[in-house]
Amino acid sequence: MKNKKVLQLVLAVVVIIVLAIAAALFNQNNNSQNTNPTPGAGGSWYQVYFTSPHYPDDPNAHHGGLDTHLVDLMDKSTKTLDVADYDFDLADVADAMVRAQQRGVRVRMVTDTDTFTNPDRAVQAAFAKLKQAKIQVIDDQRAAIMHDKFTVVDGTWVETGSWNYTDGDTYHLNNNMIIINSPELAANYTAEFEKMFVNDDFGGKKRDVPHPVLTIDGTSIQNCFSPGGGCEKMVVQEVNSAKTSIDFLAFSFTDDGIGNAMLARAKSGVDVSGVFETTGSDTQYSEYNTLKKAGLAVYTDGNPWSMHHKVIVIDNETVIFGSYNYSDSAENSNDENLLIIHNTDLAHAFTAEFQRVLAVAKNPPQ
Repeated sequence: MKNKKVLQLVLAVVVIIVLAIAAALFNQNNNSQNTNPTPGAGGSWYQVYFTSPHYPDDPNAHHGGLDTHLVDLMDKSTKTLDVADYDFDLADVADAMVRAQQRGVRVRMVTDTDTFTNPDRAVQAAFAKLKQAKIQVIDDQRAAIMHDKFTVVDGTWVETGSWNYTDGDTYHLNNNMIIINSPELAANYTAEFEKMFVNDDFGGKKRDVPHPVLTIDGTSIQNCFSPGGGCEKMVVQEVNSAKTSIDFLAFSFTDDGIGNAMLARAKSGVDVSGVFETTGSDTQYSEYNTLKKAGLAVYTDGNPWSMHHKVIVIDNETVIFGSYNYSDSAENSNDENLLIIHNTDLAHAFTAEFQRVLAVAKNPPQ
């Protein structure tokens, strides 16, 4: 009888331990995000996606991310494939570019010199695939950076956003990407690509955009490139137009003009809230402390790697995003691109992403 009671006690303890472990895993999973990309929204002319970093990281789960959508797009190319990417190490993207070259598609790439000469094994392995396939890659050869992240397919499709074509950007960082079907928008990005690839004009003034304002299926879109394209002015104008809310996600936010515009709207009763990438937010240049001291609902992010978005959502109706950080370098030195899209469905998708990032900022993973 005594042994039976001991056995029952041991079994009870085991059950309690198992339940505790299960509960901990359940809570951990709830405080995590899936590694698969989070689809934001889609329409007749676009599809938007967001990364979903997993805490803690599982390298074995690094598949099925944003790169799958880019590879699918590249595999549809029949004539031309132009790639402008700041950071690059994804083997499957390099393989898709090689496949396109092998089926007769004209494939070209521009990148930043710091990336092109990066000794990292994955980076050099990706570039080696392109070199072996005789795909020409042009690097910017300057101190300021070629910070674009976009692909143009067949003069019809454009993929862009904050996402670099790397494993880290795909599975560690918070990022966004959009694929848009528009020959007019593709003409803008092709013209920008030609300046860099054909004319070796990196960092040149970006004032000759073929379609700076265009309409797709009733949606108004503004498109600019920097330096010299007046992107900061466009962002400030949109911020100044806010009537009810401004939500933002900022990897780097040091631009006083944009910060002052947000402060002014907040004083007028607009609800302003945002999440800053933690690294750099405590410097004298960041707008974080200025907005925080003014009583705005701003936070530093909870991602143990980086929150890489560059997004502003106005009145849940307009989205500002691209490679363009809200900084002097983005405005005056780096090669960058920016979209301002007036579309409620797209804005709702970015607002949902804002809420996801904000929730992690408020409750960082341990």
